[in-house]
Amino acid sequence: MNVTDVRIRKLREEGKMKAVVSVTFDDAFVVHDIKIIEGQNGLFVAMPSRKVGEADYRDIAHPINSETRTMLQRVIFEEYEKAKEQYAERTYVEPAEEDL
Repeated sequence: MNVTDVRIRKLREEGKMKAVVSVTFDDAFVVHDIKIIEGQNGLFVAMPSRKVGEADYRDIAHPINSETRTMLQRVIFEEYEKAKEQYAERTYVEPAEEDL
């Protein structure tokens, strides 16, 4: 199984949720609504989930083993960093000469 596409659909600077991601596997299967969250120990990937009961959530799709989870997180974080750089380049404003 190969990750063939990662799309950063929503990129946010504010709040704990930093991005919403879609990942395509083998150009044949896509998982939407994977979230990149800023936690107490840094960024982590939260798989799509639904509410079950009063306060519980259950993942709809998730890696079965730690090797797959690690690979998926690595690929998602690489694309997230690229998207952040591109966003920063697009929003950079050249300082006026009087500000220099």
